[in-house]
Amino acid sequence: MSQLFGGLLLGVGILIMTCSGLCSLAVVAMGAGMVFEEPSVLLLPLLVGGIPFAIGFGMFRWGKWLLRQAHNREP
Repeated sequence: MSQLFGGLLLGVGILIMTCSGLCSLAVVAMGAGMVFEEPSVLLLPLLVGGIPFAIGFGMFRWGKWLLRQAHNREP
């Protein structure tokens, strides 16, 4: 059961990290012209995509940890 949950966490974490990374890339591409006028625009992708990316990374690491623990328990 922990292998299934670990695999699910791993997959969902990867999906969340990918989507938030692509969203951050889109925000950076759209605001590239505004950087010279307002340098604080570079912090916007960090707020918009950084928090979900961190959550996805945590899920990814937790899933890897669960899979490693399940693998170590097998005889």
